[in-house]
Amino acid sequence: MNVALPALFARFFAAAGPTVAIAGDGPSLRNTALTALLPYVGFILIAPILWVFFGKTWRELDVEAHEHQRKTLASGGWDKRPAVLFAITAAVLTLQEYYGGRQFYDEHIKGWIKAQEALFVIDPQNEWLGQIFNIKKYNELYGYGWWAFTRVFGYVVIPFVTWKIIFRRDSLLDMGLRTRGLIKHAWIYLLCLAVVLPATYIVSRSPEFGNYYPFYKLSSRSWTDFLIWEVMYFAQFFGLEIFFRGFWLSGLRRSLGSGAIFAMVVPYCMIHYGKPYLETCGAVVAGVALGSVAMRTRSIYSGFLVHVTVALSMDILALSGRNALPNVW
Repeated sequence: MNVALPALFARFFAAAGPTVAIAGDGPSLRNTALTALLPYVGFILIAPILWVFFGKTWRELDVEAHEHQRKTLASGGWDKRPAVLFAITAAVLTLQEYYGGRQFYDEHIKGWIKAQEALFVIDPQNEWLGQIFNIKKYNELYGYGWWAFTRVFGYVVIPFVTWKIIFRRDSLLDMGLRTRGLIKHAWIYLLCLAVVLPATYIVSRSPEFGNYYPFYKLSSRSWTDFLIWEVMYFAQFFGLEIFFRGFWLSGLRRSLGSGAIFAMVVPYCMIHYGKPYLETCGAVVAGVALGSVAMRTRSIYSGFLVHVTVALSMDILALSGRNALPNVW
């Protein structure tokens, strides 16, 4: 699965790159090297812009963290929050990798759905449930449903429950979930959209775009398919933002200061492994930018709204570009 905003950055980088000529068994070493190094040129160009926008925020975070560490050391204490958070992260990402994918669904969940479907064939008293359990019609959607469920459960339930058990005085609302100041910082959301929505339209004109989105290929079958897919897609974005921009940054804010943002970018980048190289590199830029916004506003909502707005736009533009928008409910 892919995250829409890093994919957008990836397409920017790709659009600026040279055309790779395929000859023989593959691209030349020169073109491969240019492709590999291109994102790092982008990093160098973008870094000053990020500093202009977020340099003051990073410094304020470091001052806050320095004062916290000074008091902790003076009292003879030990700050266990980084150790706990990193351990939780390792557990969550490992469980998702081995039990949150298509293989586990095919081996375990699919069989259970077939069993439920068989029950309703024998005793169809609940007709609407019989329509829901239809493996032939909805198998792909069920697979994405399992993926979305494991992301939300892993990104939200496991870390929040574990954190609350260990740090009982902490309020989970402080994990970026408070809505106070949301209207005040709405300009950040609008500024982001002003940049990414025109870019989304531009990249939507490429042939590869229409074949890539939406991930659920049967979303054009009906508006029901499309809307169910988008709800699941949005849910995993919400869980992802809670985990990386809420749980991670709030948990490490006083411990690592601005370093919490760049530490978060490492696992956020790594969950993109297996996806296109440029997209994974784009996740680095997206992680720093969205993480800095979350630290400044103490809220995940700007990042979440940007994510889902871009994701919905990409899916609609892709379907529209190949005249595949649903025409039945």
